[in-house]
Amino acid sequence: MQKTSFLNLAQQPMARTFFELKTEQGKLVVKGNSYNSQAYGLNHYLKYYCNTSVSWYKADQIDLPKQMPAVEKPVRQEARVKNRFFLNYCTFGYTMPWWGWDEWEHLIDWMALNGINMPLAVTGQEAIWYKVWSKFGLTDMEIRSFFTGPAYLPWHRMSNIDHWDGPLPKSWLDNQLELQKMIVKRERELNMKPILPAFAGHIPKVLQSKFPKAKITDLGTWGGFSKEYYSHFLDPLDPLFSQIQTAFLEEQTKEFGTDHIYGADPFNEVTPPSWDPKYLASASDVIYRSMKAVDPNAEWLQMTWVFYFMRKEWTNERIKAFVKAVPQNKMTLLDYYAEKTEVWKLTESFFGQPYIWCYLGNFGGNTMLAGNLQTVEDRMENAFINGGQNLTGVGSTLEGMDVNPIMYDYVFEKAWSNGKTDVNEWMKKLANRRLGTVNSINQNAWKMLLENIYKDPSLLGQGILVNGKPTLKGTGNWTPNPKINYSNKTLYKIWDTMLSIDQKGNKSQGYDVANIGRQVLGNYFLVLRDEFTAAYENKDMAAMQVKKTSMLALIDDLDELLATQPTMLLGPWIEGARKLGINNEEKNYYEKDARMLLTVWGGKQRSLNDYANRSWAGLTKDFYKRRWQLFFDSVMSSAENNSVFDEKAFKQQTYDFEDKWLLEHQKYAVKAKGDSHKVAKKLLKKYEIISKN
Repeated sequence: MQKTSFLNLAQQPMARTFFELKTEQGKLVVKGNSYNSQAYGLNHYLKYYCNTSVSWYKADQIDLPKQMPAVEKPVRQEARVKNRFFLNYCTFGYTMPWWGWDEWEHLIDWMALNGINMPLAVTGQEAIWYKVWSKFGLTDMEIRSFFTGPAYLPWHRMSNIDHWDGPLPKSWLDNQLELQKMIVKRERELNMKPILPAFAGHIPKVLQSKFPKAKITDLGTWGGFSKEYYSHFLDPLDPLFSQIQTAFLEEQTKEFGTDHIYGADPFNEVTPPSWDPKYLASASDVIYRSMKAVDPNAEWLQMTWVFYFMRKEWTNERIKAFVKAVPQNKMTLLDYYAEKTEVWKLTESFFGQPYIWCYLGNFGGNTMLAGNLQTVEDRMENAFINGGQNLTGVGSTLEGMDVNPIMYDYVFEKAWSNGKTDVNEWMKKLANRRLGTVNSINQNAWKMLLENIYKDPSLLGQGILVNGKPTLKGTGNWTPNPKINYSNKTLYKIWDTMLSIDQKGNKSQGYDVANIGRQVLGNYFLVLRDEFTAAYENKDMAAMQVKKTSMLALIDDLDELLATQPTMLLGPWIEGARKLGINNEEKNYYEKDARMLLTVWGGKQRSLNDYANRSWAGLTKDFYKRRWQLFFDSVMSSAENNSVFDEKAFKQQTYDFEDKWLLEHQKYAVKAKGDSHKVAKKLLKKYEIISKN
């Protein structure tokens, strides 16, 4: 195995970030003008010389060749853009709320390996706010009950909801404060600029009693939550706004330092006090000036999801007024969901302000196979050429991790591409490193995935029907939506092809066969459900019993397949939550919060029910299966009594079950068990009928 040498040339002035690779006297030499570029260069070597994938999850094994290959010809690459952004406020809820330093350290290393230099860093901000609100006269309980439960903090930070599943324990604040110090320290060591938050106007309602003349309004309903959970907004034009901004940024800088880039999103999915462009411009101006008053070098990072999500309200006149009120180059905009809708095209390239092209790719951590690889290539390449000189970077704004990792691999490689990428050739090389070696059968499987599956963008509320609220037809809620735009027979063939390879591959290929398999089985569950409904309508009790048995067996099979992968388990999610509690009461509180986000989400109307659905062992068998069992019992009882199945009454029955499940404390496996290839091959044969339909 050859040794590795790192030569940091950061002191030498260079026009662009770069890395170089070469082998000298049996030793791998990695050069670069930053630790970040060197890390990316090392990952390039791992991917394209060692056929090795480094996962973003610590639990996934990294497979290395016994003999590290030599770099026969020196390699040099330059970054095409200066900014590589990563994360989404939502990721801190759907993936990372229960993480400790071990998980964070690995992720930060992964970010460096992928050349990311602008990570969102919003952990621990509640500890800062606790100090700030204390200075403004609020009591301990007034502050902690203002916050939501841990998993819901992203939506509190985005001014969507207050109080839900609070109050937040003081031990949480202390823990996250120390964790954030470690996070930003490590990120800076790897030449990243952590994006810290700034005050955007979100305040506790009780502040009105302390400052009765302050211009405070509620932001209305969000996600079906009732009035008691409404967020409240301090008008930026109120003098109190700048006072709070100053207190927050000074306290935050004292604890975490600063890289002078601050995330602030005052109107995310909510209605501003006024739609008048002059008001929006004034609000934007004050927000920026309040940052600059504390930090003369301040820059503002603003996500533009709301410009897409509320496009009818956010007209170009309003957007232009809002972004142009900030001095040129002092506001950077994240084109949040560019694989679906590129806002830069709708807004004259954001009216000249800097922006970053972002791939979202996942909502709620939903574990669906999705991604439009060729479209992403075409759009990114077009943006590089025609998006204007104010395009300063690429990034990802994913809501949840460990879903379709190949898409994020691709996006961050584009930040270092020399021009157009041949997607077919790229997929071949990806196939090589997923297996760990060159194999034409494996390459063909990935080619079929590219041509047939990875051609549509991820959408809100996706998920297999197993994970949905049971119903005879359609879906019981708007999420999850099991619709697919390909033949499940084709996906089964891809699964079969991948499993036919007669050689032991990398651990990452084990993930792939499990990942494809869970989608194949999930798609077939919809077929069985429709057959069950047809039997019900025909009053064929025998056929109903057969289909019921088949559907419950499929859920068990799916759970067995999921259990082979460390990142497809409910156990680590629950245990991670409980681990943060300093006593049994806190442990139970965190566990309930963790269970709730994945299932009922929140709000009396349950409009977001199952939005964060995912196919994980434990969750599949203990929650989704039990819910379907209730459904079968209710429907078959109606059929036996010759009465019409009461969907409304059953929905209330599911609510009762869900509320009870939230308070349970069953232990789930925290380590994978079984061989994914053996289990997948067994299920491939069992569900061979899919290949014939």
